[in-house]
Amino acid sequence: MTETKLLTIAELATHVAGRLLGDGSIHVHSVADLATAGPGDIAYVDGEKLIAAALSSQASCLIVPPEFVESFKQQIVEREFGPALIEVPKPKLAFALIAARLHPQKRREPFVHPSAVIAESADVELTVFVGPHVAIGERSRIGAGTQIEAGVLVGDRVNVGHDCVLHPGVVLYDDVTIGDRVILHAGVCIGADGFGYVRDDIAHHKFPQRGTVLIEDDVELGAHTCVDRAALGQTRIGRGTKIDNLVHVGHNCDIGERVVIAAQTGISGSVTIEDDVVIGGQVGFGDHIRVLSGAVIGSKAGVLPGKIVRPGVWWGIPIQPLDEYKRLNAHVGRLPQMREELKELRKRLEELEKENRNS
Repeated sequence: MTETKLLTIAELATHVAGRLLGDGSIHVHSVADLATAGPGDIAYVDGEKLIAAALSSQASCLIVPPEFVESFKQQIVEREFGPALIEVPKPKLAFALIAARLHPQKRREPFVHPSAVIAESADVELTVFVGPHVAIGERSRIGAGTQIEAGVLVGDRVNVGHDCVLHPGVVLYDDVTIGDRVILHAGVCIGADGFGYVRDDIAHHKFPQRGTVLIEDDVELGAHTCVDRAALGQTRIGRGTKIDNLVHVGHNCDIGERVVIAAQTGISGSVTIEDDVVIGGQVGFGDHIRVLSGAVIGSKAGVLPGKIVRPGVWWGIPIQPLDEYKRLNAHVGRLPQMREELKELRKRLEELEKENRNS
């Protein structure tokens, strides 16, 4: 759901504060992979292994780091049909910023589909787009410029900020709060009851789930991600955090700002993740864990309940510092060889014992 703009290379270089080398008047309409880019496309080069592909690229413009320009300026800039260059310290970042400029998010015109059901007490700004079969509950508020796509359910007393995008099938339970410029992809569920029970001798009794969920500004949640409401208090996702598809955030979790969490990660209740943490895919968290700012947790890791994860890179089950994990993993890889060596030593020992008995 994006649009396409046509901009000059000079305009794009200015947008990313880059140094332009070559013809800046050429128009670019699309971002592309280096291997497939053609006229009108812009691609990026980020590493020595891509130099050969860059020299033969048909792209109209390449985004390159300074060391690339110094090494290959003569071969690229002075070729008769070579691409123009935009020199920046971080080509991948510049590529992302240019992609957002060339392919901005599609903006819906203000509209309310006739099949939408909106409570009379709801406050929906006039610039909001409301798609087919949307339901908005009592005393809920939808901010200006927000887009609510088909089949979204907004419960009672929900606050949604301005310029948000709620993709098809999003469910917002009662009493949750969504900040500004939040993107919720298809099937996201915010505010379902947390998984909390108290057991007696006969059955499990549901612990009250009376809290709420706060999603702060500029958060993006991937498809079918679930964020449970707090039992008491709030579950929070901090400003600028990005969460991938199929992630579960349990009740009473507090996730800080600019956190990145990859797909299929499961986070148990009452976990605190501080600002700027990076979490790989399929990581499992026990409850009451605290992850300190600066920690990086590798994919498929397991974090035991109550643990404090300090800054650094962590991996394994249970998690351990990366260097220790790599060392132990190397030993595990040698186990078959060590087993054969042990069998040979045992055989040799039996032979020596037999020789001693016979001597």
